[in-house]
Amino acid sequence: MLGVLALAVLLVLATDRFYGHSSIAFAAAIIMLIVANAPMLRFNCPKCGKNAFFRGPLVVPWPNRTCTRCGTDLDQVPSQNR
Repeated sequence: MLGVLALAVLLVLATDRFYGHSSIAFAAAIIMLIVANAPMLRFNCPKCGKNAFFRGPLVVPWPNRTCTRCGTDLDQVPSQNR
C-alpha cells in the first residue's frame, strides 16, 4: 500500500511537471490506491468482523495482532483469506 501511494504521488507529480495539470493522472492515482487497498478491507476478525487495519478513524499499513473489539489473538486464528 505504501509503495502504491508513493507511485501514485510520483505519477501525479511527473504528469504535472511534463504535461501540466491533468485530472486523468489524479483519477489513475485514485484507482491505483483503491485496487491496492482492496485486500486490506477483507482482513477482518473472524469472531466480531472488525477490520485489523483500522485504529479508530485511522488506517495503518500493518494489522493488529489482537482484535481491539473482542480481544481475539489474530496471530493464532486461521484466516479464510490467506
